[in-house]
Amino acid sequence: MDYILNPTFSLMLAVLVLYIGRFLNKHIPFLTKYNIPEPVAGGLVGAIIFFLIHQFLGYTIAVNKPMQDTFMLMFFASIGLSANFAKLKEGGKPLVIFLVAISVFVVIQNAVGMVVASAVGLDPLMGIIAGSIALVGGLGTAGAWGPIFETKYAVEGALPMGIASATFGMIVGGLMGGPLARYLIKKHDLAKPLTEETQKDNDNKPIADSEYIFEAPKKVRLITADNAIVTLGMFAFALAIAEIMKNITVGTIFELPTFVWALGGGILLRNVLETGFKREIFDRSIDVFGNTALALFLAMALVSLKLWQMADLAIPMLVLLIAQSVAMWVFAIYVSFRVMGKNYDSAVLAAGLCGFGMGATPNAIANMQAITRMYGPSHRAFLIVPLVGAFFIDLVNVVVIQTMLQIFG
Repeated sequence: MDYILNPTFSLMLAVLVLYIGRFLNKHIPFLTKYNIPEPVAGGLVGAIIFFLIHQFLGYTIAVNKPMQDTFMLMFFASIGLSANFAKLKEGGKPLVIFLVAISVFVVIQNAVGMVVASAVGLDPLMGIIAGSIALVGGLGTAGAWGPIFETKYAVEGALPMGIASATFGMIVGGLMGGPLARYLIKKHDLAKPLTEETQKDNDNKPIADSEYIFEAPKKVRLITADNAIVTLGMFAFALAIAEIMKNITVGTIFELPTFVWALGGGILLRNVLETGFKREIFDRSIDVFGNTALALFLAMALVSLKLWQMADLAIPMLVLLIAQSVAMWVFAIYVSFRVMGKNYDSAVLAAGLCGFGMGATPNAIANMQAITRMYGPSHRAFLIVPLVGAFFIDLVNVVVIQTMLQIFG
């Protein structure tokens, strides 16, 4: 029997999950030592409880999906609303290098998937589903492509396989990024852990002009009711643009995931208001609402993971996904970290790459937040990852998937 929580109880559950994650991180040194984000820690506990309820009592409990999707879209809209053209230009050469590197990884991810799928007796196209469709693309992309693979390419079970792979990737992406960055930082002596007192002092300092959205989620942002109202209106406008564009482009070559349109709507609105109408944009309000949406979305998404779908995966599928995890680890350490300069920023970028390369951009942000709170800020990482992970890479992914399907489909 399925139970879907209404919006009120879904919100209460998400907040409870966040506080559970905070409690666990505070009292379990392992979680803090390896920089596991609070929403991941609390969300997995909730997912395990719901798994046990499903297995022993037969009940499936889920949060309100429209509310979860709204927080997700608000998160991506906040990235767009914080990305003026000056910041895009500021990303410069490093942003381009990172995008090229990750574009190469999208191809590698699908190639690894197809080779391993063939080796273990699966349809090679399953390697694409358990490749960039489910991992770089995430749950939404897996849900969109699954029916297409089942009907057009006769890949039986593509939809549940894609959802299970995205679920696996979301967990691994949230668990892998922190330890990998910590390994790089310690191995190359890139930074020293901040003392607990320093961390608290940093949290209490006012937000600096050099800090980007999501970079310091625990810092105080001073906003007013008027700022909040205007900012909420901007979020609503960006989400309205996303809804309109989703309906206009459905079934066309321009069809993109809704969150891409939300991000694009935010960019458009920000720069039209700021450049065209010379209006002041309240970045502090965008920070507050963006970080709130990120935390609540991650909590809802992780607690809603249907772990029994992963339990039902065949051994060949698990082998494939383990191979993808190894490929991600190797690429992050030996390619991404090196081409981005082998410095502290590169290590933080590697943590972000694990987040959106295996799961989703919110995972990437959470991974980087955990690292920078422990070791100090990385302005470059928080400039590059949201733009590449939430926008540019989705465009690249669509092109790569379409090309490989034309060749191998």
